[in-house]
Parts: sequence; C-alpha cells; structure tokens
Amino acid sequence: MAVFLQVENLTKSYGDRLLFGDVTFGINEGDKIGVVAKNGTGKSTLLSIIAGVEAADSGTVTPRTDLRIAILPQKPEFDPDLTVAQAALAGHQASHLDEWTYEDSMQRLLTQLHITDLNARVGTLSGGQRKRIALARTILSDPQLLILDEPTNHLDIDIIEWIENYLKRSRMTLLMVTHDRYFLDRVCNRIIEIDNRCIYTYDGNYDYYLRRRAERIDAMTAELAKVKNTLRREQEWMSRQPQARAGKAKYRIDAFYKLQEQQRNGIRPEKEVNLDVSASYIGSKIFEARHIAKRYGDKVILRDFSYTFARYEKVGIIGANGVGKSTFIKMLQGIEPCDNGSWDIGTTVRFGYYSQDGIAFDSNKRVIDAVTEIAEEVDTGDFRLSPMQFLNRFLFSAADQQKYIHTLSGGEMCRLHLAVTLMQRPNFLILDEPTNDLDIITLGILEEYLEEFKGCLIVVSHDRFFLDNIVDHLFVMQGDGNIIDFPGTYSEYVAARDAAAAEQAPAKVDKPRPTRAVERPRKMSFKERREFEELSAEIDALNDERAQIESRFNSGEVLDDVAALSIRYDQVKNLLDEKELRWLELSELQ
Repeated sequence: MAVFLQVENLTKSYGDRLLFGDVTFGINEGDKIGVVAKNGTGKSTLLSIIAGVEAADSGTVTPRTDLRIAILPQKPEFDPDLTVAQAALAGHQASHLDEWTYEDSMQRLLTQLHITDLNARVGTLSGGQRKRIALARTILSDPQLLILDEPTNHLDIDIIEWIENYLKRSRMTLLMVTHDRYFLDRVCNRIIEIDNRCIYTYDGNYDYYLRRRAERIDAMTAELAKVKNTLRREQEWMSRQPQARAGKAKYRIDAFYKLQEQQRNGIRPEKEVNLDVSASYIGSKIFEARHIAKRYGDKVILRDFSYTFARYEKVGIIGANGVGKSTFIKMLQGIEPCDNGSWDIGTTVRFGYYSQDGIAFDSNKRVIDAVTEIAEEVDTGDFRLSPMQFLNRFLFSAADQQKYIHTLSGGEMCRLHLAVTLMQRPNFLILDEPTNDLDIITLGILEEYLEEFKGCLIVVSHDRFFLDNIVDHLFVMQGDGNIIDFPGTYSEYVAARDAAAAEQAPAKVDKPRPTRAVERPRKMSFKERREFEELSAEIDALNDERAQIESRFNSGEVLDDVAALSIRYDQVKNLLDEKELRWLELSELQ
C-alpha cells in the first residue's frame, strides 16, 4: 500500500501548554482516518499542520511528491459578494476535465447538496449553506488526500447521510475530525486518538476503537497500579535515615527515580464535565398544544398542531433545515408568537433552554461575573455551590473563570451555555442542536445525564447516535406544516421509512451481477459512458419531480392526496440518492 504522507516526531505547543509531543504516524493511500480527542487537545491544529496551514514547533510532515491535499476548515470563509458558482469554483484548476464537464460536475454536486441558486450571493446564505458550498469546492479540487474538520456541523441529517455515503464510496484518502459517531463508524477504517499529548492508532472503525481503547486503559491502569505499589515500598526505604541505607546498591536509588518518572508519564486522568444537577419537581400536567398554526408569508411552519405532552417524555425533532424546528420550540416557550391556537403550560414546569444562537451575555464580561449575576449560589438539589465551584464542574478553572467571554473557544462557549442552562435546575429541557462543538467525551456524559434526567426533554439534533440513545419518539417535520409523530428512535424511523418506500416501489426482477476478478479500469467503458449520459437525464427528471412536489406542499392549498405525495416524495429522494451516487462513481472514471 502506497504511503501518501508521513508524520515524524511532530510537536506543537501554545505558550507553556503542550498539545502533543513527538508524535509519529503515516497515512496510506485508501486510508479513511478519524481523529478523536477532547476539545482543546489539538485535533484541529494537527489537521492544519498536515495541510500546511499551520507550522509545528518541531518534527516533519512529508507528503508524497505532487500529492494533492485539500482541507475543509471548521468555519469556512468566503467573500460575501461572490455568487455561489464563483465561490464553488474559486481557485480551481482541473486540467483532467474540460471546462463544460467541470462546470457540469460543480452544478450537479451543489444540487445534490441542496444548493440550487448558483447566482445567490454567499453573504445572504445561512451557515449551513456556506458549509455545503465549501464542501463542494473542496471536493471539486479533486484532492488525493481530503482533510475535513467537523464536516457535519450545522448540516441537516439528509445532507450528512449523503456525505457519509459519498465518502464511503469515494476513492479519496480521508483524514477528518468529527463528533458524529455513526459517521466515524461507517466511514473510517482507522482511528487516531490524541490522549495525554500522545498519539494512539487503531486499525478499525469507531466501534473497534472503543473496544481496543478500553483494553488499553485497563492494561495501563494495571501497570500503573504495580508501579505505585513498588514506588510506595521504595519510598519507605528512601525515607529512612541516610545511615540506614549506607552501603546499599546505587542501582536501587536509580531505580527509585525511574519509578517516579514512570508514574509521572503514566495515565494522568483528566477532569470531565460533571452534570450532577437534579431536576426540580415536575407535576403531572406538562403542556397541551391546541390547534397551533404558524406561517411566514407563504411558508407554513405549523398548520393545525395539537398534542398533549406527558410527564418524563423525551422527544426528538428532526427535519430539513428551514422547516421550522427552532421556531417550534421558541413558540412553546413564548419566545415566538403563534398565529392561531394556544399552549396550556403546567404550573410546575420550569424550562431550561439551550439555544443554537448561544447565550445572550455581554461578551466583554468575565465568565465568573456573568454567571454570578444570574445567581450568587447554585442549588444542585443535593447541596449548594458557589458560582466558582459550579463552573469548576464544567472544567472552568479559576484562571478560565477570569477570561472574557469573547475570548472563549467554541467548546468553552458550549460548556458555559450548558452550565447556565442547568444551574437553575430546569425540569423541562429544550436543547436546540446541543452537539455542535462538544467533543465525544462530553457528548457521552451529556447522554448519560439525559438518560437519567427526571424531567421532560425536547431535543432538536442532527446527531443520529445522540437521538438513538436519548429519545422515546420523534416529531418528523416534513415541511408545509406537516408533522409525523413516529414512536421510536431515529434508526427505527429510517428503517420504517425505507421499508414503506420499498413497498411502494414498482416490482422489478433483480439480475445477478457478475463477479469481478479485477478492479474496474480507470477509464469509462462504452457501456458506462452511455449509462452516465442516461443518469444525467434521469437525475434531471427526478429533480424536476421533487421540485413539483415541494411546490405543492408549499402552495398552502389543502391536499387530498398528502399521504401519497409524502410517500412519493421519499421515493424520489431515495432514487436521487442512489442515482447521484452512481453518477459520482462514474464521473471519477473520466
């Protein structure tokens, strides 16, 4: 297997803080590598160094001669005056494709990413739309090594699943950071972990990494226990009066200092977020929604929504960007007015709202001052803490608490937001995209907390693993005010949706495919070129049909055939995914 890139003895620090030291590993052709670690331990920095964007303190990164590398940063930046087409094509030279084929590839890729207006100015688009354009631009540069920093942040589930399927089938070598555990599990064949400033490599997917990491920690813990026991005995010997050990062998003294060094270099357990805050009492009456309606002009968010929420219920809300998920939860809390209908909220309900928009703090205040303004004392349910003690549970050291809010990293802002949300002991948590910018370790702790949470929960999330672990059922917002209440997890919903689509699909006879003894040649065969041309027409027709159905959904008219239209809409989307992925496979053979 060809080596694409070699990292040797790489070290990086910020001030007196060492991120990683003397790390060495290689990237081979065909690798799909996920990098995992806690926030602030150097994941994004490592990617930037490998991409040549940032310099290391010492060590080398040696790519193969003429290796094409492209990086998708966590927060892509564009000139706001560029059109979508200009932004997607910026800086590209694709000598292996003619201009027509290149622009056609760009248009199709953007369409698959649900970007259709190529003349729109980038400055008018949402963060999720800009992320998709950046992804298209990165893919269109035709890299041999693709580096992705949190590619799933701020994207809806349909787009994440499309990217996941594309990367699984692509020949590109991949190095990425993501907190999406299903994405890691389904795409990656190697995991690199940064832990205690060292690198550990696991040849397998995320599930394999979890098992092998547990074995590594167990082995290191046992070894460290033996070192500590030996060190304790030697400490007693070393502590005796000098005359008591006169004439003893010098090697024993040297061994003592080696044991001390071993202990210092052993497992140093790092602090983790502590979410030990109990919910306040919640009564049997939670809330009732009565004939809620909401629209913005021609865009319908809710048409006639009624629902009675039960005690301890946990529901996930899913749907494409723009269907009104955030508006729905703002209406529930009275932040956004509804056009018609009413909410009847129980008297014991105490909302805790984790907003996508962040916290409304004065960014020029220090962390401790901003939190103290909310409460001079925090009641956790079992005991009372000062704001300083409470913030310490969320990994804000005394020095961190003196930071100005505008200097905090994305992960620190998320932890502060979580702390402020929980410090008032809510019994009804409303979480809007809580998984963005949280590392995998903190996500796991949050999941454990929510599983045991003695209150109610509504969570809007694109994290499929998170939804599967937490919620009892789903509100599926389909657009045009239509909501399906599905009784199960996200994975169960996908299975049911796909089964329903398969039942509605026309019957066909599957012909056995001949086995291949060798890999497909890099150039298209005549048959494949004809298939490629036919796929283009089929994709265009399916896109037209999808647009027509969406137009009917958004028309505001009463639809007698809404069930049949919804089923056909899912069929069209599934067919588009299948044919677009095949089109991409063939396009790589040009």
